[in-house]
Amino acid sequence: MKYRLELETAAEAIKKKKAKKVCIQLPDGLKPDAGEIAGYLEKNTGAEILIWLGSCFGACDTPSGLENLDVDLVLQWGHTEFQWKKQRLND
Repeated sequence: MKYRLELETAAEAIKKKKAKKVCIQLPDGLKPDAGEIAGYLEKNTGAEILIWLGSCFGACDTPSGLENLDVDLVLQWGHTEFQWKKQRLND
């Protein structure tokens, strides 16, 4: 993969939240890597990973219908790093 996806950080967040079912949301440019990303997270956390294949126009574009999927955690990736992300993991 050509992006620095910080999959270790994502796995850490899943473990910290003790999430059993996680939805990942990716921009179109990363969707071809969705299977590899989900596989890594499942292998390293034991969580069930659902891939959101709908639109993703940024962090404010939260998938509708998540309440029907009964997920414990939503992880979103984008092309720009948020400066506050490390602090948010500690919330």
